[in-house]
Amino acid sequence: MSTRRQVVLAGAAMLLAGPALARAPRIATPAQVAGPFAPVDWSGDVDWDLVHIEGRARDAYGQVCHVVGRVLDIAGEPVAGARLSIWQADALGRYHHPRERRADPDPYFRGFGRTLSGADGAYRFRTVTPVPYQGRTAHIHFQVAAPGHRPLTTQMYLAGNPQNRRDGLFMGLDDARRGLLEAPIRPAGDIEADAVRADFDLVLAPTV
Repeated sequence: MSTRRQVVLAGAAMLLAGPALARAPRIATPAQVAGPFAPVDWSGDVDWDLVHIEGRARDAYGQVCHVVGRVLDIAGEPVAGARLSIWQADALGRYHHPRERRADPDPYFRGFGRTLSGADGAYRFRTVTPVPYQGRTAHIHFQVAAPGHRPLTTQMYLAGNPQNRRDGLFMGLDDARRGLLEAPIRPAGDIEADAVRADFDLVLAPTV
């Protein structure tokens, strides 16, 4: 692992450290469609960092966004060892996918990543701030799987983005459930210069 990635990893770990959140009942995160650009090939340098690909000359274009949160059950207890996968368009709104026809995607952006939640349910991804493209507001796709819980496929939206209200998938939910998919965005210069942070907890329903 490079020194740069070690520094970023240490910063993210410090950011997530702190007193445990109070346990409280939660509403399961609403499901959404995987969409036409779900990854078909997970080989290669796939981890929590979508911005840096080993062996590439530079990092991805766009603003770095640290997506952080916890995986919880509906009782508010952390879910350890949950497998999280994300995918999204690059800073120009293009996916790394065989069906992408708009233009070539950013070769320095991985486009998808995977990680596991920790003992406290915490997870993190280093990616780029999602952008809108034709027909969709800015979003990141998530899939989460953990034993004893229903698999979840959903999407994360940026809180306060006015384009959310013109997105058919987002507006297909009622107000309460829309709020569960909106992630607050704030500066994260304490982790990485010029980066932002998105906080997004995921709540899994039990297997019936």
